[in-house]
Amino acid sequence: MPNIKSAKKRVKVIEKKTAINTARKTALKTAIKKFEAAAAASDKDNAAVLFKDAVKKLDQAAAHNIIHKNKAARKKSQMAIKLAKLA
Repeated sequence: MPNIKSAKKRVKVIEKKTAINTARKTALKTAIKKFEAAAAASDKDNAAVLFKDAVKKLDQAAAHNIIHKNKAARKKSQMAIKLAKLA
């Protein structure tokens, strides 16, 4: 445990940021899984709506440095290909 006041504050701040990042990452994974499920079920209309939501979450995660921007781009590309195959 830290003894210095500023170090104690850093511990609190890091715990709060970690919780926020974990929540964002979980929401991202959920959005991707929902899209994957709709794509697997060949539900084109629902998949299109879920694709937009997943892309937004990917962009937000990349903007907040939760995932790398190239990973976000790669995931979006993979999902767009799956969506195009449904059409």
